[in-house]
Amino acid sequence: MSLHQSLASGGPATGRISDMHDVELAALSAAGGRREFGELVRRHQAGVRALLRRMGADPAAADDAAQDAFLTAFGKVAEFRGEGTFGAWLRRIAVRQYIRRAQQAAGRDRQLALLHDDEPGTPVASDPGVRMDLDAALLTLTPAERLCVTLSHGAGLSHPEIADALNVPLGTVKSHVKRGLDKLRARLEPPRQPAGRSVDVGA
Repeated sequence: MSLHQSLASGGPATGRISDMHDVELAALSAAGGRREFGELVRRHQAGVRALLRRMGADPAAADDAAQDAFLTAFGKVAEFRGEGTFGAWLRRIAVRQYIRRAQQAAGRDRQLALLHDDEPGTPVASDPGVRMDLDAALLTLTPAERLCVTLSHGAGLSHPEIADALNVPLGTVKSHVKRGLDKLRARLEPPRQPAGRSVDVGA
């Protein structure tokens, strides 16, 4: 049974859950509403897993990190105050869970393996006059660039927060983000379109 199914099977429904705003569902979840939290999982699980995949997680690792994130969020949902979106709050939890798992796998004495920048991106054949899909464009970045860009523009972490989470210098994070965004703009923008357009990797 999935986490969503497990949560959805417990506790009485309050109103029409599917019509409720995330903030309402979070408040009811904080009061013990398992079905309400199950609805939040249903709404956001695909987005969380997609974000983790864009960070470089394989499907199994993305599923595991997402599961951990939802369990952590259920225990901390009372801390969500509605100051931002629930999805953004949940994504921040998910990426930290994934980074923690990767750091544990790498070992205490090794830098996070995902930030090794000697591995090139995946070559992708494309027509220069046709916009490339975002996921395909992200694969052309190095793992370090892809991770930092996704953390910044997908999870909404600041550069100092990324540096702290990854235990790397702030300048390294800024460099990876800048190079990654420059490459994405070159891939995603049609010819002669002005640079400076933002790239959203959290959709």
